[in-house]
Amino acid sequence: MLLNNFLGHLKTVTTHRHLVMKHCFRAGIPLNGLLHDLSKFSPTEFIPGVLYFQGTRSPNEREREITGYSKAWMHHKGRNRHHFEYWTDYNIKTKKLEPVRMPDKYIFEMFCDRVAASKTYNKEKYNDSCPLEYFLRAKHKRMIHEETCRKLEFLLRLLADKGEDAAFRFIRRQVRKNKFRKWS
Repeated sequence: MLLNNFLGHLKTVTTHRHLVMKHCFRAGIPLNGLLHDLSKFSPTEFIPGVLYFQGTRSPNEREREITGYSKAWMHHKGRNRHHFEYWTDYNIKTKKLEPVRMPDKYIFEMFCDRVAASKTYNKEKYNDSCPLEYFLRAKHKRMIHEETCRKLEFLLRLLADKGEDAAFRFIRRQVRKNKFRKWS
């Protein structure tokens, strides 16, 4: 069982990483793709990934069900800027933890990550609406900066409505123009 979990988790992580790399190259952000999710190979993330592996969803979900939290996720989100959860900080005016606007290159990587995750977990059931549907299911529960949320949803809707070629063409154009903050 443990060997099957090890092999299954390793295959899931590497399949996902390779898809993200492919998408990041298409998006014009190759360095983001090459560096994507390297922390998943650290013992703090990889060992729980094996122990809680199921193959149909993130092992972090199972870890939360059993322990009440995911130590692997807390490690991961604190080291990977393509997760909106990384972009929170203490606001000295409100004295609360609040979302911070993400730089666009990480929004683009987050988009690539979400598309790859949908493909990895949905397999042959994947279609270009899957990442948007997943996003919308929990949109109201997330602590994400309003502009970051709007931009990610824009990209996911573009994917759902016009397909991958249009979405990646749009992102490449933004990267080339280096005018990340002027799109909606």
